[in-house]
Amino acid sequence: MNKQKSKIKSRRLFTRNYAKATQSNSKVNTFNLAIKRLSPSWQACLPLACLIVLGWGYVAVAQTPAPGPTTADLKVALDTLWVAIAAFLVFFMNAGFCMLETGFCRQKNAVNVLAKNLIVFALATVAFWAIGFGLMFGDGNGFIGLNGFFLGGADNSPATGDAYQGVYSALNWAGVPLAAKFLFQLVFAGTAATIVSGAVAERIKFVDFLIFSLLLVGIAYAITGHWIWGGGWLAKSGFWDFAGSTVVHSVGGWAALMGAAFLGPRIGKYQDNQVVALPGHNMSIATLGCLILWLGWFGFNPGSVMAADPGAITHIALTTNMAGATGGIAATITAWLYLGKPDLSMIINGILAGLVGVTASCAYISIGSAFIIGLIAGVIVVFSVTFFDKINIDDPVGATSVHLVCGTWGTLAVGLWSVGPGVYSWYGDGLGPAKGLLAGGGFGQLFTQLIGVLSVGGMTVLLSSIFWLVLKATLGIRVSREEELEGLDIGEHGMEAYSGFLKEADASGFPEGRSSRGISQSGDLPNTL
Repeated sequence: MNKQKSKIKSRRLFTRNYAKATQSNSKVNTFNLAIKRLSPSWQACLPLACLIVLGWGYVAVAQTPAPGPTTADLKVALDTLWVAIAAFLVFFMNAGFCMLETGFCRQKNAVNVLAKNLIVFALATVAFWAIGFGLMFGDGNGFIGLNGFFLGGADNSPATGDAYQGVYSALNWAGVPLAAKFLFQLVFAGTAATIVSGAVAERIKFVDFLIFSLLLVGIAYAITGHWIWGGGWLAKSGFWDFAGSTVVHSVGGWAALMGAAFLGPRIGKYQDNQVVALPGHNMSIATLGCLILWLGWFGFNPGSVMAADPGAITHIALTTNMAGATGGIAATITAWLYLGKPDLSMIINGILAGLVGVTASCAYISIGSAFIIGLIAGVIVVFSVTFFDKINIDDPVGATSVHLVCGTWGTLAVGLWSVGPGVYSWYGDGLGPAKGLLAGGGFGQLFTQLIGVLSVGGMTVLLSSIFWLVLKATLGIRVSREEELEGLDIGEHGMEAYSGFLKEADASGFPEGRSSRGISQSGDLPNTL
């Protein structure tokens, strides 16, 4: 009985296995038939596809996951991103200078002003890369840097402090790559050269301005900058300038002053011992330029922290904005009382004066102190503009008053309102200027700031004078009388900014038969076109 059951069970298993084998063979045959129906090219691809799948599987199993970035890596990345964004904002200030200076000048010189502002940053890039950055930040002595030309030399940035090993020791406090350091300092150098453009506008030869810009950025700006930001003798003596009231603005202002003095005033500016207004042709774009510059200052000052420190960035942005705002308000009121009308050009220059005035001290003062600094700068700039006009220094855009005079004021303000070391954390323990005179300190910091202003001013005047005099003796720095009357757009560039529009015809900058107030000599109001 058991044998019979075993035979029946065996038959059933055989039948089942045979059915499965038959079904499997059928599938294999079907698969082989499908493959045979493919073209030879597709048949050749099948083994390759199998190898790829097997290779991927092996890599997925064999590869260990890569370690993620450390906290230090993330900090470097974030700091670098902020420095780059700030540099882009400062670079965009070139557009602000273009608009401001063009609007303040007459339409017959618009192309010339635009061309100067456009090319100056290109020239500054080359000059600062080749020689300026090395003279300013390269290791050397207390007077000048002697390493790092063409951005060469040893450097292990973003290492900081004692861990840094390279030829740019003055920047070892910034924990970002060398390229980020250079980019940020480059846009500052370009700003210094652009300041000169407005003061010498409407009568300088284009080629002379180009040569002077190269010399200023490559030599004059770099040498005095080394004294302060490059670890030179002024830095060692305790002089402080956080974002460049002296390093950038006063240097540009001194160079602009000497250029305007050597060039002389524009034709028609002084008649019968009277100052004749030569109004700008487009106050709309001048106002736009002011707003662009105001925006750019939020990269100029907060970016000088060179780190994504939220407390530092926001505090500096607030002190910067407060000074610009109060500068504009003070200039409006002062012009209204002193000149009889709230002059738009004074409002614009008042805002810029406040921004320049707080640039040196923005990280070291309270918001209340920034209010006062901007207020005083706004008053100073109005009287400064009229003062330079009276002594025959013809500055079409007020660059000397804004950048030189208010840059000097802002540098001295550090010695008046600095809160002292240890109050704010962003410039390091025990670092920063001493407490200012009006903040409860003594005269020490103010005296040091004054020495810095005079030293940098003296060197910049000396070098700028040499540059201008050599250019004057060799190439001649001023266009001919005919070119100036016709306009530099035609004489220097052979084109017009507003082709087909009515252009000034007489030396005063107005169509013939009209006075500087827009009224015809007969006393009637002019006809509108």
